[in-house]
Amino acid sequence: MLDLPTTEERIGSHKQQSWVRYFTLLMSMVYAGLGLYLWFAPAGTLTLGDTPRRLLAAVFVFYGIIRFVRTYQQHFKKNKNDAR
Repeated sequence: MLDLPTTEERIGSHKQQSWVRYFTLLMSMVYAGLGLYLWFAPAGTLTLGDTPRRLLAAVFVFYGIIRFVRTYQQHFKKNKNDAR
């Protein structure tokens, strides 16, 4: 098998890792916010029709939620192994 470094080893110090986790949370909120903006934007704001605009908005909101949950589970939730 390949002996690839883990994400923590590639990122390096704890300070950089802390910055990355908050940045990924921020980006997940940006994606969800963009989706909400697209959903509620007036019809003349974009050149997209109503249905494609709402479909794209739903994709952005869904992706933002998925990314937020994955980031929270990976970086902020306590592991059962860490409690020992």
